[in-house]
Amino acid sequence: MRVLEVTKVTPSSHSPESAADFSFPLTFLDAFWFKFPPVERLFFYRLPEINHNFFSSEILPKLKTSLSHTLLHFLPLAGNLTWPSPDVAKPIIRYTPNDGVSFTVAESNGDFDRLSGNQTYEANESHHLVPPLKLFDDTASIIALQVTLFLNKGFCIGITTHHTVLDGKSTVMFVKAWAHTCRQGEKGNSSSSLPIEYTPFFDRCVIKDPSGLDILYLNQWLAFTASSDSRSLKVPQNLGVVPHDLVRATFQLTRENIEILREMVVSKWDKSKPPIHLSTFVLALAYTTTCMVKARGGESDRNVFWGFTADYRSRLDPPVPENYFGNCVGPRWQAVRARDFMDKNGLAFAVKKLSDEIKDMEKGQVLAGAENKLSSLLELVKESAGSLQSISVAGSHRFNVYESDFGWGKPKKVEIVSIDRTGAISLAESADGSGGVEIGLALMKREMEIFASLFIHGCS
Repeated sequence: MRVLEVTKVTPSSHSPESAADFSFPLTFLDAFWFKFPPVERLFFYRLPEINHNFFSSEILPKLKTSLSHTLLHFLPLAGNLTWPSPDVAKPIIRYTPNDGVSFTVAESNGDFDRLSGNQTYEANESHHLVPPLKLFDDTASIIALQVTLFLNKGFCIGITTHHTVLDGKSTVMFVKAWAHTCRQGEKGNSSSSLPIEYTPFFDRCVIKDPSGLDILYLNQWLAFTASSDSRSLKVPQNLGVVPHDLVRATFQLTRENIEILREMVVSKWDKSKPPIHLSTFVLALAYTTTCMVKARGGESDRNVFWGFTADYRSRLDPPVPENYFGNCVGPRWQAVRARDFMDKNGLAFAVKKLSDEIKDMEKGQVLAGAENKLSSLLELVKESAGSLQSISVAGSHRFNVYESDFGWGKPKKVEIVSIDRTGAISLAESADGSGGVEIGLALMKREMEIFASLFIHGCS
C-alpha cells in the first residue's frame, strides 16, 4: 500500500459553532470501555471505472467537504479525549477551534474482490486499510479516517473509533450522516440540518449515576493495567494482539436458514415450559456459537466466556433518546461449559441462555449488579489470555450499515476488522437486503475450516 497524503479535516469554519471551545464529561457507560482496543470498520465500494483522476478530482473533494460539514453536527469527534490535570477526577472529551479528524489517503494493490468478498483470507491483509488512532498518555484522538483507492475496482473507507467515546450505534449514525451529506452535494452545506435519525443527542445528563460508577470503573481499569502513569490514555498492548495464522471469513444466514433453525429449536422445546425468545439475533448468535465451540474442540469441561453487548437506550429508566451519541451499551456475558454447546441439544441450550438474558433485560433491571460487571470481566480477560474461549458480538444486523451510500452506490461489503483482536463475531444485515444476516469471524485456519463445514451443513 502507498500512502498518498495524511491531512486533517476540520469542521466547517462557516459556522460560529466551530469557533467555540467546549468539553463533555464521560458517563459511567463510557468509563466501562475506557481501555478497550479501538474499533475498526471498513466500508468497501465497488466502482469499476475508477481511475486516479476521478478519485482525486471527484471522490476525495466530495468526501472531505461533506466530512467538514458533517463534523459541525458531531463536533466531539473532531476533538480529543484528555485528562486535563491531577485534580480532575476523570478524562473529558474536549473540542477546541482548529481541532480536526486525521484523514489518510492511500492506494492499494491488494485484491479488492477478495478483501470485499466472503471467502477466507489472512486476517492481517486488511489491517493496512484502517488508520491508527493517536494515543498518548495525556491525549487520545477519537476517530481516524482513511480512504483507499483500488485502481479500476473501487475504494474503501476505513474508520477507527475510540470505544470510550462512542458505541457501534453512534459510529454508524455518524457514517450515515456523512454519507447523507455527501449525497446531498452542494445542498448538504454547513447550514443544512440532518434527518432526525442522523442528528446526535449529546446531553450527558440523561445518564444517571448516583452511586459513582464512573470513578469505580476508571479505578478498576487503572488497577488492571498497572500503568506507571496511572492517568495514561494509552490502550494496553496485551489487549488485542492478533495471533499468527489467523484468517477471517464471512458467512450468511438467509431468511430460510433462520426459519430452519427456529423450527429445529421449537421441535425440541418442552411446550409445558414458558416460551423462549426466537429472534433473528438469538438464533444467529446461538447457532454461530455452537459451531465455534465445536470447531475449537478440546476438553468438554473447559469454560467458554460468551455473550453480547446490549443497547440500553430504551431499557434505562427513564429511557434515553434513540439518537443518544456516546456509549449506551452494557455487557450480558457469562461463563459456561463447552459440553453444553457440544451436546446434541447445544443449539437449544444456547437459545435458552440468550432468551433468559433478554427476558431479564425486559424486566427493567439492566443495571443490576453494575458495580461488579467490569471487575468480573477483567478477571475473565486475564483468564482468556490462556485457554479460555471468548465469544462476543460486534455490530448488529439492526444497524443497517449497507444504507451508507455516499453517492456512488451502497457498500459492496462492510467489515469490522477489529474482531481479530477481540474474539468477537461481527453481525450485519445481508448486503442484498433479503432479510438475512452476515456473520464475520476471525479464527485460526484449521478451526475456520471445521467451523465452515459445521455452519454450512447444520442449517441446510
